[in-house]
Amino acid sequence: LKDIQYIRSYCYNKLEFIRFDSNVGKYVGYTEFGVKNAERLNSNPSQISAMKAQRETYCLHNIGNW
Repeated sequence: LKDIQYIRSYCYNKLEFIRFDSNVGKYVGYTEFGVKNAERLNSNPSQISAMKAQRETYCLHNIGNW
């Protein structure tokens, strides 16, 4: 179960500009806009905790389906 990875990507015009990766444990920006938003989101501990909880809520809950 430790090898399960939750990724939430945000895209605009087919370009990924920010992503939350459960293995990294924070948001990572890929454009100037994404980096600024990643800094803002990473400074909010409740946002990071909520995204980390998504791994258990979404991934581990559905593991039996696959």
